[in-house]
Amino acid sequence: MAIGSGLGAQLGISAESTYGTYVAPTRFIEFTKESLVLKKTTAQSAGIAAGRLLPLSSRRVLTRREASGSVDLEVTNKGMGLLLQALMGTSVTPVQQAATAAYLQTHTLADTMGKSLTIQKGVPLTTGTVTKKNFLGCKVVSAEFSCEVGGMLTGSFEVDGKDVEESSALAVASYVSMTPFHFGQMAVKTGVFGAETALDGIRKVSCKIERPQEVERFYAGQSGLKREPIANDQVKISGNLESDYVATTLDDLHTSDGATSFVWEFVGPLIAATHFETFRIVLPAIRLDEGPPVVDGFGVVKPSFNYVGLFDGTNPVKIEYMSTDVSL
Repeated sequence: MAIGSGLGAQLGISAESTYGTYVAPTRFIEFTKESLVLKKTTAQSAGIAAGRLLPLSSRRVLTRREASGSVDLEVTNKGMGLLLQALMGTSVTPVQQAATAAYLQTHTLADTMGKSLTIQKGVPLTTGTVTKKNFLGCKVVSAEFSCEVGGMLTGSFEVDGKDVEESSALAVASYVSMTPFHFGQMAVKTGVFGAETALDGIRKVSCKIERPQEVERFYAGQSGLKREPIANDQVKISGNLESDYVATTLDDLHTSDGATSFVWEFVGPLIAATHFETFRIVLPAIRLDEGPPVVDGFGVVKPSFNYVGLFDGTNPVKIEYMSTDVSL
């Protein structure tokens, strides 16, 4: 019997072979909060009948169903592969590094068609009985990563789903030993692609990757359910760099509107040989939109630069993830 509060909740995920078809969870996420819900559209008959003062309950119909919400979590050294694949779109197989226990996942930006998840949510009653809701056809439509002084690297994944069912069995949650990436492991680098150098003075970083999709694909003959969303706009990448004004590197880029390669990485403990636990976002070209330094008091000047990620014409946007996970 589980604890009858959020302490007894669970989230399990799995990759789907067919959009919207349930697959039992293979990974269990240690999340901080979630907002996954069923969204339904109903219509109520407005027929007039002599003397009837209220609409008839029997004349209300359910015309469509879908799901949406978000999952917030700490980015850890294991178990992130399925979410990263659903966000970035590339089919990834972890690559063993030499003969070590280290496996590298390289998630490059690609179309996300065919990349959907089943997300199973276990919600405990106060009695300790855990109810289940299976969210089918979950597409990651955006994710935002953030880390600041003294904090952990966090991620927030926004999801659009096809349907929710409650018939499939609640899986038994199991968790591997894992640790979060954090500020003490963080570095930010800019410069020429492949030869970036570390920036000094960075206090907080965020990066948001948006995957715009047509999520209104409701057609006749589909029982009120949607078809798999299709990309309907270019990917949008944006973020913010908060810093102390220790150098003019970012200020100069803002003034010139120049492009720079951007690497945001977290390097954790050694796995084996020269291979370390790693989470790394690589944006081959960013440009700064806002953030010239201003003096607003006696304290250290703290410019905050907003940036957009763009295509440099050659190199792909990617997330590299080094862990001991032999599979997603």
